[in-house]
Amino acid sequence: MALLFAFPIPHSNYSAGMTTITALLCLHLLLFTVVRVNSIEPSSSSEDPYKILNIIPNPDGTFTRLQNYPETPPSPDPTLPIPVLSKDLTIDQSNHTWARIYLPRQALNTPPNHPNLPLIVFYHGGGFIFYHANSTYFHDFCVRMANATQSVVVSVDYRLAPEHRLPAAYEDSVQALHWIRASNDLWLAHADFSRCYLMGESAGGNIAYNAGLRAAAEADQIRPLKIKGMILIQPFFGGKKRTPSELRLAKDLNLPLAVTDSMWKLSLPVGTDRDHEYSNPTVNGGAKVLASIRELEWRVAVFGCDGDQLVDRQKELVKLLKDKRVNVVGQFYNAGRHGIFVGDASMSTKVFHLLKTLH
Repeated sequence: MALLFAFPIPHSNYSAGMTTITALLCLHLLLFTVVRVNSIEPSSSSEDPYKILNIIPNPDGTFTRLQNYPETPPSPDPTLPIPVLSKDLTIDQSNHTWARIYLPRQALNTPPNHPNLPLIVFYHGGGFIFYHANSTYFHDFCVRMANATQSVVVSVDYRLAPEHRLPAAYEDSVQALHWIRASNDLWLAHADFSRCYLMGESAGGNIAYNAGLRAAAEADQIRPLKIKGMILIQPFFGGKKRTPSELRLAKDLNLPLAVTDSMWKLSLPVGTDRDHEYSNPTVNGGAKVLASIRELEWRVAVFGCDGDQLVDRQKELVKLLKDKRVNVVGQFYNAGRHGIFVGDASMSTKVFHLLKTLH
């Protein structure tokens, strides 16, 4: 079936950079999905996850992803008439991980030895299986965020499943934090390492959370980087027992339940199920390191909306954090869809507004 979660449908106030060709591709995917979506069963275990996600396994252990997502090159040239510059840097050559750094142009007027911009470490979505840091969908969001909040943004390109199942993405994400703290890059020199926030959308929200748990456990090792909080945008969590929102939106065109089930099958460690701690943060009463997050006085924000089948999972996370006395706020909205806070510029501003209040 066509995967609309990994290729969100454009809206009238979507980023101006979306091209007519992309819109036509999205329309094609929508029409194709409408034909197939009625065959989706809420809990079918017999469906081929490769077929559902439209990927093909290769003999060498890699996978061919049949969807092609637009990508945007970096713009590092300071003479360009743009508000935000961007460039790509390697994190780990052996793992082929890298990051795209976004720097507000105004920062060039400030000496790099006087860091004054907050640092946002961003993890893109895509069900652990799709997208990259240079994907236009997330690139445009990071440009808007760096400009609106006047922050240095580091968007991490981590290893993808099924080639690299979890916890590979978590390990890459924590490695990125160590890379940042030790970097002598002049752009990063504009960032105030004492004001660092971890942010992610969908699967990236899951990664930000799990990377945050690891970072809290080794807070002394990542200094002078000091994490102040996590912003989780419609984070991707699951569990064996279906929630009311999953059942209500099982055949939602934007994110069918068969798609999320397939993503978990191909991203979780082999032999585990959706009640693994990577998928379900509430198992066994939650991670013990949440006590450290409370002691470190991190602030956590969780964004969600009623039109997303994952919303009940997100509300469960907020409840868990409140029970652990973590400083958390849930920002939940009526209607909407999965991906709306990145794909809809008017909803992105709600995230940016909260970020500015944290600064």
